[in-house]
Order: sequence, then C-alpha cells, then structure tokens
Amino acid sequence: MSAFVVATYKVTNPDGFGEYAPKAQETLAAAGAEVVAVDLNSEVIEGNAHPVTVILKFESKDAMKAWYNSPEYQAVIGLRTDNSEGSMVLIDGSA
Repeated sequence: MSAFVVATYKVTNPDGFGEYAPKAQETLAAAGAEVVAVDLNSEVIEGNAHPVTVILKFESKDAMKAWYNSPEYQAVIGLRTDNSEGSMVLIDGSA
C-alpha cells in the first residue's frame, strides 16, 4: 500500500536551507519516491500550519522509513532541521 508524507514548515534561515531541496531530491529519486506537490506559500484555511507544504509519495511506509533513515538522507537532513521549523507526518495511502 502506498504511503504519503506531508511536511509543513517555515524556513528560519534561507541561506542555510538553500542547499536542502536539491540534495533531498537526489535522495528521493534514488528511493523511487514521487514529489506530489510543493507549495512555498500554502494557504492555511484551518489551524496553524506553516507556509511551506510538501507532499511525497512512497511505495509503502517501510519504503519511506528506509529513505528517511538512509545514510544519504541523514547526510542532508540537518540542512532542513537546522534551518526550519515544522512537522512531517507519514500516512497510509488508503482511503
């Protein structure tokens, strides 16, 4: 069953964050993940979400966890976590 990641965050240090997206995309491509949507200025209609929203699709939750814990992604994750604030949620792709 497919799985999705929904990440929402605000960039706190644009200079430090700048290298994250291209490096993370390389790891996503290697993991067979699909970038479903990216919005740098999301419109919040309820709650307190951050302005940047990213939706990723993986083959399964296990595939997502393998990507997230991979040495390749762990080598770049600090570019995001050190330079932004937000959350990342893993969900089943079933309706």
